[in-house]
Amino acid sequence: MATFLTATLGAALLALPGSAAAATPDVVIAEVYGGGGNSGAPFANDYVELHNRGGSPVSLAGWSVQYASASGTSWSAAALSGSIAAGGRYLVRLAGGTSGAGSALPAADASGSLNLSATTGKVALVTSTAALGCGSNCDTAAGVRDFVGFGGANDYEGSAAPAGSNTTSVARTNVAADGDDNGADFAAGAPSPQNTSGSGGGGGTCAYPSTRIRQIQGAAHKSPMAGSAVNDVRGVVTAVSSTGFWFQDPCADGDPETSEGVLVYTSSAPSVTVGDEVAVKATVTEFRPGGTATTNLATTELTAPTVTKLGTRALPAATVVGTGGRVPPAAVIDDDASGDVEVSGTFDAATDGIDFYESLEGMRVQVNNPVATGPSTSFGEIPVLADDGAGASVRTTRKGIAIRSADFNPERVILDDAVLAASTPAGVNVGDHFSGPAVGVLDYAFGNFKLELTGALTRVAGGLTAETTAAAGTGEVSVAAFNVENLDPTDPQSKFDGLARQIVTSLAAPGIIAVEEIQDDNGASDTGVVTAGQTFAKLIAAITAAGGPAYDWRSVDPVNNADGGEPGGNIRVGFLFRTDKVQFTGGTPGAAATAVAASASGNAADPVALNVNPGRISPSNAAFNASRKPLVGKFTVNGKPLFVIANHFNSKGGDDPLFGRVQPPKRSSETQRNQQAQLVANFIAQVRAIDTNARVVVAGDLNDFDFSATVAKLTAVGMKDLPAALPEAERYTYVFEGNSQVLDHILISPSLVSAGYAYDVVHTNAEFAGQLSDHDPQVVRLKI
Repeated sequence: MATFLTATLGAALLALPGSAAAATPDVVIAEVYGGGGNSGAPFANDYVELHNRGGSPVSLAGWSVQYASASGTSWSAAALSGSIAAGGRYLVRLAGGTSGAGSALPAADASGSLNLSATTGKVALVTSTAALGCGSNCDTAAGVRDFVGFGGANDYEGSAAPAGSNTTSVARTNVAADGDDNGADFAAGAPSPQNTSGSGGGGGTCAYPSTRIRQIQGAAHKSPMAGSAVNDVRGVVTAVSSTGFWFQDPCADGDPETSEGVLVYTSSAPSVTVGDEVAVKATVTEFRPGGTATTNLATTELTAPTVTKLGTRALPAATVVGTGGRVPPAAVIDDDASGDVEVSGTFDAATDGIDFYESLEGMRVQVNNPVATGPSTSFGEIPVLADDGAGASVRTTRKGIAIRSADFNPERVILDDAVLAASTPAGVNVGDHFSGPAVGVLDYAFGNFKLELTGALTRVAGGLTAETTAAAGTGEVSVAAFNVENLDPTDPQSKFDGLARQIVTSLAAPGIIAVEEIQDDNGASDTGVVTAGQTFAKLIAAITAAGGPAYDWRSVDPVNNADGGEPGGNIRVGFLFRTDKVQFTGGTPGAAATAVAASASGNAADPVALNVNPGRISPSNAAFNASRKPLVGKFTVNGKPLFVIANHFNSKGGDDPLFGRVQPPKRSSETQRNQQAQLVANFIAQVRAIDTNARVVVAGDLNDFDFSATVAKLTAVGMKDLPAALPEAERYTYVFEGNSQVLDHILISPSLVSAGYAYDVVHTNAEFAGQLSDHDPQVVRLKI
């Protein structure tokens, strides 16, 4: 019975060769544009473009392109003639608008008077010239070779394709494929009409006579032809820089793992322009930005080129990254390499993010409805998600995207303006949108794939505002941590005033603040000055001017240039504290090299004594070489002792980039942070061995994630990491390359946990282009 049904069904399908019910084997509708001649239109006429995805030429004699309105039942036809070569295009010029806008189309292969809607309608490729009589249900009608319903059309294959406009067409994202689902197969984008002008030595054909770009790129991170001389490599120029140009094969082969675009390095300004069809003679070269010793991936280039212009040609359609196009992996950057990804592991563009973007290297790429997940930078970079972040996880409550231990968000795309200066707008905050789709060529630099824009965008503000937190209540004290980013008296008064407003208003004037990145009294001038009294005094004066309460400060001056940071800046941690809320317990301040130690006091009400207050933890230990030393301060709150440890652990500088050649990335800086965390943990254990109910707070910039081994060293001695207890969508204090993540922590001892607390990361900086610090402050309200 199964055999009989299969044979019968096969016969039925063969009896209707023009039906669109099965994937069309050869000629398909590649693009529909109905805005021709309308206001703002790039072209003067509507058009339909066809593509032959088959392996043999197809005669179009006696065929037609037909059109009906979105809900219409009356069809009109434009007759076709001639043939379309295997892999070729065929352009049908249709009616034009009345505004006079737009350029002339390339020479058409057929023409008609059909007047398409710019936004919604139905187009059929029919194997006769007789107008269809199937009314409003024609996608599977006899004689219909291919069918596209777009916008609000009442008939379509699978689901409707998106709407077009005066400035956008509806085009296949992959002309070599036909999934019989208009919604999945088509995307809206910039119109790119292409015709066929036969074969031969000139341009305009898909029958290129020599090596194709996809053969040069290969399905790998390095070209299989590296070092080889190539001749007559053809394509269309898609972008031009001051030292080269990108060009792309206009006739893709449908293999998603081989890029159709490549960079031609000319060393000086090239003579080509966008839209030129060229033939290139050159050497295939792998160039590694930063030199061979860096962890950057190599990019494939054609060097020492001889370039011949063949004519002009419409740009290849941009590959959509996201809905309606190629969807990037949602979690995995690489899961099969062991070391150098260029020589180990499996190249898999479907599952590995690093391979996905490599397969698009040098190609035109389009990101629809991009939303910013990080602020714009001074380098013109903006990290975004496609499709307003649809399908991405985990989105933060403020429209960013948070990292997890096994998910560093490969779906992020970084927009850049290296090709078109100022094409990325300034002042972009997390959650902002843009004036249109982001279109450009995909390049690689500084450890990241970047979409180099070829059309400028403007910012559409998302309305993000800075947060505030609640003040401490009766019987509570609030303890905050705040990285003030290299603060010194030479900074403008506006920075001091802005930080003061955040302390007074956003943080509700905490009782104690562990401050990081306080510099000495003359900043990064390397004069031997190590004192920071002027820095603290200027900040306290600004707090007073902002309406805040009286604060005092404590710190320990470091040895000159011994604690890392900017040379001469003598960065350190310290304490600000409200004199009306807390008291700094008496004691002798420690010196730079004096290690703080705890001992039993013999006083039941205050069991733990310190040899110095404030004092530094293990300042001579190699774990703190060229790094900030933790500072212990003993405070009295409501008559009870409270130990606060201010920290600024070793930075992540030197770690491998997420999209670097070493996979999985090596985080070499973790070794020193783990050692630092262990020394802090040892001190906490010393205190709690004397008084198991000791009130201890660890606060500051630990420079590591909530799921890190560094933090685990501290939780192993009973401390509770407060950011780790937040919901995933709220778990971040820092934004790096569009990834929201925890670097700053407050941990509290069991006695403080059991007494009750309220914790808040106060988002005032990290998500904003205009930031006073690159870190968000955090605060915990404790019941003492």
